[in-house]
Amino acid sequence: MDTPVLLVLAHGSRDPRHAATVRSLVRRAALLRPGLRVETAFLDFDLPSAPATLDRLAAEGVRDVVALPLLLTRAFHAKADIPAVLRAAPPALRVRRAAVLGPSPLLLAAVERRLYEAGLTPADKSSTGVVLASAGSSDPEAIAVIAETARELRRTGWCSVRPAFASAPLPRTGDAVRALRTEPGVRRVAVAPYVIAPGRLPDRIAAGAREAGAEVLADVLGPCPELARLLVERYEAAAGARERDLVAAG
Repeated sequence: MDTPVLLVLAHGSRDPRHAATVRSLVRRAALLRPGLRVETAFLDFDLPSAPATLDRLAAEGVRDVVALPLLLTRAFHAKADIPAVLRAAPPALRVRRAAVLGPSPLLLAAVERRLYEAGLTPADKSSTGVVLASAGSSDPEAIAVIAETARELRRTGWCSVRPAFASAPLPRTGDAVRALRTEPGVRRVAVAPYVIAPGRLPDRIAAGAREAGAEVLADVLGPCPELARLLVERYEAAAGARERDLVAAG
């Protein structure tokens, strides 16, 4: 049985930092599975496009692909854009879609890594309020996942954790920073961008953190080890499901 190709599907951005960060993350994930063919494609703005990459893989004789959405929640892109792209894939390709990245304990570990890299320590947790700042979505399921992720992060020992959004729902980052300052026991406020790569909305998160005077601003998740490992886990779960299906069919 051929090993399926891993095709990472990223949203894309006009900001060149976005594609550079995505490619760095994918390279790190590929190192965890030597010999696995890994491709990166984008839904918009950046190249190669997802349809062109699927066409190229089919033309090269590839038969099995695991398409992995580089998304933290199941919002519009996961429910509409990506399924549409995959439905239009060449019929010669057998494409299985992996689950989106969140929720996962590895994402919580990645957020904490970035907070520690920004200057905090585990000893600071009990006196630090954290704003978990995501890009935002109009999808109620995605909003609920972010809220639950904030609750899970608080259960790891932070004094308080509030979700915030750079677009669509409220509150905005600055408002969440100011709200945390009123909570008992909070001596400092840290903003943790719950986004994968830099771009317009992450910049808006950072601006809100600075405007409200947050003491700590963490980096985006980017190519951190936990995120790379999560890509491999999602791939292996989807590839394993295909192998079980093929064995059952045989």
